[in-house]
Amino acid sequence: MYTAQGKIDKSGMLTQYAPLVRRLALQLIAKLPASVELDDMIQAGMLGLLDATNRYQENQGAQFATYASQRIRGAMLDELRANDWLSRSSRQSSRSVAAAVQSLEQKLGRGPTEGEIAEELKMPLDEYQQLLQEIHGCQLVYYEDFEGGNTENTFLDQQSGDHTGKQNGPLDLLLEQGLRHRLIEAIEAMPERERLLLSLYYEQELNLREIGAILEVSQSRVCQLHSQAVSRLRARLHEAG
Repeated sequence: MYTAQGKIDKSGMLTQYAPLVRRLALQLIAKLPASVELDDMIQAGMLGLLDATNRYQENQGAQFATYASQRIRGAMLDELRANDWLSRSSRQSSRSVAAAVQSLEQKLGRGPTEGEIAEELKMPLDEYQQLLQEIHGCQLVYYEDFEGGNTENTFLDQQSGDHTGKQNGPLDLLLEQGLRHRLIEAIEAMPERERLLLSLYYEQELNLREIGAILEVSQSRVCQLHSQAVSRLRARLHEAG
């Protein structure tokens, strides 16, 4: 979309690609805590879209929609990091659950039950389930899990460092280092129900209500199961590292 002078019509591009911003915001917010506002993500995404219209050049070899998507996602991730959506206490709680799972797997030689994890954490089962619900959305797999690090940076922090489209992000490092195979093995070792939940959530991108209908549980229970599933995943990946 260009003006009579052969320049990109920025106003027209913003209007045309606004639905793309909303779609990307909805995809991202589905995996974040309820405290994150959709409007905030859309606003950040629109700034990313504007940045894309300013920077895009046809000779870059990428379609504008592809290039804009990268800039939009990057702007949203920057917004999340700037507002510290992941509190230190939430990060510590998620790590505590993963550590408990890892310890029990080593002791028992199998995946622990919810009751066993709660006992390891020295808390009643209902309190443990409430904790799982509270940390839902903050349990994205941290890149340092693959490296054995102990920093406070999250996967989002790592990923949002460079939005130029260069193939040097965490995903590329995972692939280069052969960790994709470890991730697959870790998922295959999980309980069948949790594997299904992760598939519905991340591959098919169903929301919590839809997954609850399939699993025949409440939306809050899906929240708990998701947090526990990712804790198992983090524990296995950390142990493998």
